[in-house]
Amino acid sequence: MHILVVNFSLEGLAHEDYLKIADELAPVFAGVPGLCSKVWLADQENNTYGGVYTFESKQACDDYCNGELFAGVGSNPNFVNVTAKTFGTLEGPTKVCNNSCCKEPATDSCSCC
Repeated sequence: MHILVVNFSLEGLAHEDYLKIADELAPVFAGVPGLCSKVWLADQENNTYGGVYTFESKQACDDYCNGELFAGVGSNPNFVNVTAKTFGTLEGPTKVCNNSCCKEPATDSCSCC
């Protein structure tokens, strides 16, 4: 498992308009190969937005970061102060503390890790 954290501020785009764009783009992100999940971040008070992405592997994360979708997000003129940081994970404690939201009820196993 590999994590990508992206943050940015909005410039020239209202919060409400960003929400509409996010709703429209969510299905596009759902189709990213190797992406297990994306949590969309929004702190309107501090004008900080972004996402926490969980990929099945470092290679899948690297492929996304080198792809058109990531480049498009980074070059959007309404997104400023863009930062992106990748992280490996600690497999053992992650499995112990893994959120129940990703576990399949019938098997109590997690399909993303």
